[in-house]
Amino acid sequence: MKKISTVGLPGSQGQAPDHHSLWVAARIPTRTEQDSMDAVVKKFPEPADRSDVRPSREEAEAAVGTLLRWIGEDPSREGLRETPARVVKAYEELFGGYNLQPGDVLGRTFEDVSGYEDMVLVRDIDFHSHCEHHMVPIIGKAHVAYLPDDRVLGLSKIARLVDIFGRRLQTQESMTAQIAAAIESMLRPKGVAVMLEAEHMCMAMRGIRSKGSTTVTTAFHGALREDRDLQERFLAMASRRP
Repeated sequence: MKKISTVGLPGSQGQAPDHHSLWVAARIPTRTEQDSMDAVVKKFPEPADRSDVRPSREEAEAAVGTLLRWIGEDPSREGLRETPARVVKAYEELFGGYNLQPGDVLGRTFEDVSGYEDMVLVRDIDFHSHCEHHMVPIIGKAHVAYLPDDRVLGLSKIARLVDIFGRRLQTQESMTAQIAAAIESMLRPKGVAVMLEAEHMCMAMRGIRSKGSTTVTTAFHGALREDRDLQERFLAMASRRP
């Protein structure tokens, strides 16, 4: 059982950059060394076919119409006539993570022939998800690090992995654990660390209506779980702001 901790985060210390930040603490491989890395492709099982249990598009659109009537609206009025179809189309994008698996993006790695052994951190990965309790947005940033053993990932694949899990109904705790477990299972690194910082619209828009509060979750595997100094270094690097 991997440890997941959830802590409250005080007010923001500044705006995070919009771009992804890569932190490395040792020599960066030269272009020649990078070109000499041999790709390693790992096969993953195909996702189960769920077509037999999913309603049709027409049934999904009818369900949206039912909800519109339930809130007191008239789905036949001019502004809402195309809304059921638009909502279903939007859901295909917002929840497209159900049609993808981690192996779709993590199945290809590179043998690290350059001798790089320090932490690799991709910081400030923007993500959007939806709370599985109320189906309203979760908006935040992910910080993902690993200690390579004999393989490395393309940096964009870490952001894509976050996107796959984000485009599903989630709790932040589960999403944090899923990202860490996928990297550990696929890459077999010496250690993995994941931090998510997010605002939950189920708290900001309803219920307590606590706008601006942030939830922070972390997951640590391997050396990044066992070595407190490494763990603190990750937290400091992930939390650093300009």
